[in-house]
Amino acid sequence: MIAALLCGCSALSQPTATPTQTATNTPTATPAPTELPSSNPTETATPAPTAVPSATPSPTDSPTPTPTATPTATPSPTNTPTITPLPVLGFVFDNWDVVDVPAAIAGGLDSAMIAFSSSNNRQTIANIATAQPFTGVQTVYFVSPTGSQRYISVLELFSTRSLEVFVAPRGNALAYVKTDDDPRTSGLYVLDLETGFSARLLPGLNPLVQRGHYMAPDWSPDGSQLAIAVATGYDIEIYLAAKDGSAPFNISAKGSYDLWPRWSPDGRHIAFVSDRADCPSWIPGETDFCDALIKPPPIDGQVYIYEVASGRSWQLADVAVSEPPKWIDDTRLAFASGGPFDLANPQRRIWRADIETGEARELRIAGGSPSASYLSDSWSPAGNRVVVQLADNRNEIVLLDAAGRLLGRDSELDFPRFGMTASWSSDGARIAIGGTAGQCPFGIRVKNSGFGNVASGSPPPTMCNPRFSPDGQYIAFTGVNPSVDGRNDIYIASYNGFGATSLTRSLRGQVELIGWVGG
Repeated sequence: MIAALLCGCSALSQPTATPTQTATNTPTATPAPTELPSSNPTETATPAPTAVPSATPSPTDSPTPTPTATPTATPSPTNTPTITPLPVLGFVFDNWDVVDVPAAIAGGLDSAMIAFSSSNNRQTIANIATAQPFTGVQTVYFVSPTGSQRYISVLELFSTRSLEVFVAPRGNALAYVKTDDDPRTSGLYVLDLETGFSARLLPGLNPLVQRGHYMAPDWSPDGSQLAIAVATGYDIEIYLAAKDGSAPFNISAKGSYDLWPRWSPDGRHIAFVSDRADCPSWIPGETDFCDALIKPPPIDGQVYIYEVASGRSWQLADVAVSEPPKWIDDTRLAFASGGPFDLANPQRRIWRADIETGEARELRIAGGSPSASYLSDSWSPAGNRVVVQLADNRNEIVLLDAAGRLLGRDSELDFPRFGMTASWSSDGARIAIGGTAGQCPFGIRVKNSGFGNVASGSPPPTMCNPRFSPDGQYIAFTGVNPSVDGRNDIYIASYNGFGATSLTRSLRGQVELIGWVGG
């Protein structure tokens, strides 16, 4: 349970990593947002990479020096700017809080648990169909898949909208967006579940939307650092912040639009998308800068890899990408090109790349329709198979190998476009397939590695956003039971999809699955 202190307090001590700004003794005072740097003047410029999708490029960028621990002022351009800097909401370090972390989860989780959020839990009523005014209470819970323990309350606070929550893989930290229509307290927060310290990192009613791009933050595998993309006066940069929110530093510093950072499973690399090959800088006066009065802001870029230990970055492939890349394993990456917003390439294509060899290849069914889109791809743990929603004149779910050979298909699972999600068990022997974003017309569906049916149930409950546990023994998913007032609950089922049981039936509000944590 949280000890609500939502503003800075003089009785609190700052964590060891001390931010550059000094904490104020006035509880309600919020530091004014500061503009972030758009480049690092000490960094060596990176030559344009030359990788191509089917070739094996070598990184051509020169090593990037380790950036300074705190943002510096934006350097003055050499020429008169053609455009003034856009307003930004920079990093703050305020609204300190102390959370009473339950002993069962302090410092991380040894065994896997399910994280979910609950809003408007009407605890004083027995009949879930009974109306009650909105309570505004938002709670993040951890719960065991066996149901042997009661819900563990990790965070509870008041917010006018449902929380967006991002939990570190080890369960030792989380980030969340709090919105209560008060600019002094709304924004992105971080919570260290080892110390109980919490603070606001970014202000704003919608801090994850920067220059029109929605970019969720991403935790390092050990939960020590949060990668986040933040707009500066002219561009978007990627920063790393410690889990106590202190000392964010810039790892991109190129003056370009750097988007969607994603940590590799081993924590050695960060993949991101950048337009730097097309626009080395958006800062007026810099070499080869793009004039924002003439050129529209980018909607895509190429995939780049940042090596954490050396600070070196390089372009992975010369493919236009307009969505976050996804790691398959420590060295292989999946990404997509084209899409409904790309008028020149409206069909979505899927690619697999190796960051060590630089090889990037498109995956497509030989002789398949050129107008088909490959949607909602989910790769096996070994990276040799992928489940895809194939959308053309009709929608169907197919299983392909890494060479694009068709291994199986299911034409009965006619999900809306972009309405399918799949999850593989850790041994690659089972695949759970469900809907997403509330578009979940089918019951529990689990297939084997050859795409044969293991479980083929009908609603209720429906299956939405299925997630295998890290050990592959359980499937967590959300489902609607129309016989109980259309109630949405979180269910747990066995490895094969049988024995589904609601884990949230005792709650009287809306629940949302966050995912597995720990283990």
